Amino acid sequence: MKNIKILYFARFKEKLNYSIEPITLSDEITTVAELKSLLASRGDTWAEVFQQDANVRAAINHQVVADTTSIADGDEVAFFPPVSGG
Repeated sequence: MKNIKILYFARFKEKLNYSIEPITLSDEITTVAELKSLLASRGDTWAEVFQQDANVRAAINHQVVADTTSIADGDEVAFFPPVSGG
């Protein structure tokens, strides 16, 4: 089991009505992609935000990562929309 903290930013924070969520993951959840799938399985708005083709960026411990990145016990995982500048 892994205890992590999830942070939601921008429109995800507003849609999900969460900013920080502590969560315990089973040993089967090892990557960011698997965590997204788990969150999407909550249904409704969660599925909308975390569907497979959704454009959701992730960071682990303040470092932007790919969906294939492993999650370890104690990690802080942040989800945010893509950032664009002008």
